[in-house]
Amino acid sequence: MPVPMPDDRPENPYLELLARGAPAEAYERPVLRARADKAPADRLAALEAAKLLALRVRGELEGRRRREAELSALFETAHDLAGLRDLDAVLQAIVQRARSLLGTEVAYLTLNDPTAGDTYMRVTDGSVSARFQQLRLGMGEGLGGLVAQTARPYVTESYFHDPRFQHTHAIDAGVRDEGLVAILGVPLLLGSGVIGVLFAADRRARVFEREQIALVGSFAAHAAVAIDTAHLLAETRTALAELEAANEIIRDRSRVIERASDVHDRLTELVLRGGGVHDVADAVAEVLSGSVEFLESGEAPAAAVDRSRADGHAVRDGEEDWVAAVSAGGELLGALVLRGHPRLDPVDQRTLERAAMVTSLLQLARRSAGEAEQRVRGELLDDLLDAPDREPRLLRERAARLQADLDTPHVVLAAGIEAPGMGTPSTGSGNAHGTPHAAAHGSGPGSTSGTSGTSSRRAAEDAAGPAAASWSAASHLAATRHGLRRRDGGTVLLLPLADGDTADALARRTARQLGTAVHAAVTVGASASVPAPAARPGEVAAGYAEARRCLAALRVLGRAGQGAAAEDFGFLGLLLAGTREGAPDGTGVQDFVHRTVGAVIDYDERRGTELIRTLDAYFAGGMSPARTKDALHVHVNTVAQRLERVGRLLGPDWQSPARSLEIQLALRLHRLTSAVGY
Repeated sequence: MPVPMPDDRPENPYLELLARGAPAEAYERPVLRARADKAPADRLAALEAAKLLALRVRGELEGRRRREAELSALFETAHDLAGLRDLDAVLQAIVQRARSLLGTEVAYLTLNDPTAGDTYMRVTDGSVSARFQQLRLGMGEGLGGLVAQTARPYVTESYFHDPRFQHTHAIDAGVRDEGLVAILGVPLLLGSGVIGVLFAADRRARVFEREQIALVGSFAAHAAVAIDTAHLLAETRTALAELEAANEIIRDRSRVIERASDVHDRLTELVLRGGGVHDVADAVAEVLSGSVEFLESGEAPAAAVDRSRADGHAVRDGEEDWVAAVSAGGELLGALVLRGHPRLDPVDQRTLERAAMVTSLLQLARRSAGEAEQRVRGELLDDLLDAPDREPRLLRERAARLQADLDTPHVVLAAGIEAPGMGTPSTGSGNAHGTPHAAAHGSGPGSTSGTSGTSSRRAAEDAAGPAAASWSAASHLAATRHGLRRRDGGTVLLLPLADGDTADALARRTARQLGTAVHAAVTVGASASVPAPAARPGEVAAGYAEARRCLAALRVLGRAGQGAAAEDFGFLGLLLAGTREGAPDGTGVQDFVHRTVGAVIDYDERRGTELIRTLDAYFAGGMSPARTKDALHVHVNTVAQRLERVGRLLGPDWQSPARSLEIQLALRLHRLTSAVGY
């Protein structure tokens, strides 16, 4: 026979509710019944406390179930990618799962069209409007166009009442036809470029939480991987088709087969044992009985390399040399140069081209290893900038693995390229150098032949060149200086400050180094010293804002292509530096006042004179000695003598427009700081 539960156990009904997964409103009933039964106050209080605890437990359980469902969906998506056969099916599954987990009425995915310069609808789920399913959005138009242009997620509770977006008749008509109100869009990022946008939307007003935005971002990342994988598969099929054609030629010539087999074996062995590009060059030189040299992109003959890239084949350079461009993904990595061969039969020419392809793979593998380390550096800097509440011990451990010491003084640097014809660089969101995002992708996998495809690809390569070179140079600088870097529209560095060095000197040095690497002017703004980033990560974010302000100030003041810190701007530095967390208020103000009129203040304190008061009256009276003597009630000769003394202390140009402006500002700040006790 079951033992009855005692009445003084108020938590029992809530345990039963938790066990059967009752809805939230059911948790009010035990309290209501107790009140109806006129239960004592302590009984009611106990029930209320138990209710709150039970609701909290219920919320935790619901959150865990939701996270479990999200993780399960992500795992299923990853499994689909692992067995990718049909890109449309994978993208449809991603869109359906995003819609299901967020509980939205509609989800859809758009892709960028580099040729048309816009973005088009690729996959929809829950959509009922044919017009909406055929929409095309120009870059910057509507919510989706803005996401595609800026590479940032955007969310709106009510699309038609949101002034942040560029509303067009076609887009608004499609959205209205679908009946959408609340829309969330996140970018599909591939490297640093945007290839599309993933959306979740409702036909009613709704607020999307940060966790939901992050979840859609995860699905967007999977979608980008699926698209990239499909492109790689297409490129692989193209390469295999070319290989089959080459094999057909080889079958007709037994001597050529043996030579090609020898080359293949040699190159494969080189790759497997970790050989380098120069090993490949030596192996090909032995097979072709000539001299083969790998040259970096800046050292190779430019005209021949351009022809090789355009034709996709090795080309003759002069009377006895042949050049094969080494490139990947539209980027020139160098060239293989065969010397001493007046004539080269098609098979030997193909051998040189294959060697160039293997060389590009080796170059990409080397770069991937370096980029993996740089990505870790970027993630650590991301956490310092975006998550200042990170545990200092964990930050130190992560930094130690990168040979960085975050307990020493560092400086935050923001850099931007000033290359001609690339637009005004920006350190905000979006493309770092004013180039359209679509250009970063060339014309897609199918653009390797034909005049228009070649032109589009070459334009993309030319636009991406300085940006890639700047990124590579910044990464190298961060690695060699044991610092950190990331890309945020421009380039952001966190570098250690050596003993005896200054922030403005480091900024100037960095501007020169990056400018030399990209063969263009690079502007660098620097923060003041951040004493210990690991202990006080909040100061890194403040330093980043200060560095960006310095970068913007350099451009406004016509000093593009230089490097500077706030201290290098005179009184403008007060506006640029800001107040650091934990730093004594007014320190920057006091430094400025001391540099500008400190000699006069010290003279007054030593001699008991009134030169500062005289300067105040002189500027207040429009720099008129007559009005100054009336304000001070002294003789005009006294005013002249005092101003002569001021000139000896401050220098003969103290009344020039620029100096007088700084002096007047310093006088006002001196009065202010004296009044508040700085």
